[in-house]
Amino acid sequence: MRKKTGAALIGLAVAGVSFLGTGSATSHGYTDSPISRQKLCANGTVTGCGPIQYEPQSVEGPKGFPAAGPADGRICAGGNGQFAQLDDPRGGSWPATRVSGGQGYTFRWQFTARHRTTDFKYFITKNGWDSSKPLTRAALESQPFMTVPYGGNQPPATLSHQGTIPTQKSGKHIILAVWTVHDTANAFYACSDVQF
Repeated sequence: MRKKTGAALIGLAVAGVSFLGTGSATSHGYTDSPISRQKLCANGTVTGCGPIQYEPQSVEGPKGFPAAGPADGRICAGGNGQFAQLDDPRGGSWPATRVSGGQGYTFRWQFTARHRTTDFKYFITKNGWDSSKPLTRAALESQPFMTVPYGGNQPPATLSHQGTIPTQKSGKHIILAVWTVHDTANAFYACSDVQF
């Protein structure tokens, strides 16, 4: 009896350590302006998305983009295999928000759990990028078109940034929004398809 109880306690301890080791930060969020792929899946506009439809706020991956972060081809899913549908270009059929180069725009994040924040960065694809392939660093402009420092503060449940859509773009592009968490090794990623 003593051996069985000891084995059961060891098993529970291992399970507890495994659970704690795989848990992510308590912060979660996504963009809904322009609407992100994960939000399109969550609201049912796009189907066949897998588990992201139930947790659009969970596209969390390593921070430090573009020097570090998710691997090329896995950027829109934050490097998470279970959200790989977000990396699928779907033949260019992702719904796109209409924008104009040079227009003022309100970029908006929704947070289901808030966390101290280093900054928010917004990248856009280059002219001539290949929209039939998953997103890579080479497809993106090398510098963000907008960076919003946040000084380690905690954001409210909804946070908007006033910015300007980049000029000299035409056709379909992706805006990649990156929310860098201040006190973990992670960031959150959101890809939004836009049409100029």
